Amino acid sequence: MTGAQVNAEVLAVIVALVDGRPAVLTLGEPPRLPSGPLLPGHRSLQQATRAWVEEQTGRRLGYLEQLYTFADVDRTDTGRELSISYLGLTTAGDPGIGGWTDWYDLFAWEDRRNGELLPQDLERALYAWADASPDSDERRRRVAITFGLAGRSWQPDLVLQRYELLYEAGLVAEAPDNRRAADADLAPGLRMLGDHRRVLATGLARLRAKISYRPVVFELMPEQFTLRQLQDCVEALAGQQVHTQNFRRVIEQQELVEETDQLAETGGRPARLYRFRRQVLAERSIAGTKLPTTRAR
Repeated sequence: MTGAQVNAEVLAVIVALVDGRPAVLTLGEPPRLPSGPLLPGHRSLQQATRAWVEEQTGRRLGYLEQLYTFADVDRTDTGRELSISYLGLTTAGDPGIGGWTDWYDLFAWEDRRNGELLPQDLERALYAWADASPDSDERRRRVAITFGLAGRSWQPDLVLQRYELLYEAGLVAEAPDNRRAADADLAPGLRMLGDHRRVLATGLARLRAKISYRPVVFELMPEQFTLRQLQDCVEALAGQQVHTQNFRRVIEQQELVEETDQLAETGGRPARLYRFRRQVLAERSIAGTKLPTTRAR
């Protein structure tokens, strides 16, 4: 028996810090990730990803790693499609043909740096969805664990689980209308093409987990920076504040940076500029910028 044809494509989650905020490179409206089919002329999946990103946006990629393969039968309306996603990190600059989209405009509930918990209307909608099920106790536990409610701790890297729970509850724009209660408002966040927001959630989850054990944050920073700028970068990626003294202690213990002889004007006392140690840049597998305890408020 001949099965249905399976098409293969590559998708790229390209992240940069733009004006101090994490952003992803997108194209078109509704926004989509750079992507393209795997062609016979592509010698590898990674080369295909680099080629499509450069062709569609004009940007050449540096750091790139494979994320996840999506092969769900119901991903598209045109049959089964195999998508291999990649995570790329770069510095801010002209996005070329595309544009930088703030990832908190796509996942507003992921930014907890101001100390606010989940918006009350969204929390009520999630619990209403849970209570509408015969298995309401289990659903309520899932909501609490996933979103850090009812005394549970917030886990920054559960980005995909939170998006998928909102999808299941019919509270994101990509979810079918028949999943959503008539009086339930959507969670704040821009809609993306197809399942590209789900793919993006996978990339953000990977990046948040990765900054705890590898120094990938280096890829997003300029050549010279202040320690405050470095901490701001980590906090922006994690969506939560970290304790300044603990953060600087970790940076010192791991010998991740070295002083330069340059100072930065900050509007007050000039701040010392640092750069990443050359040994760190050459040995990317060493322990990274582990996130210290959330700052006490």
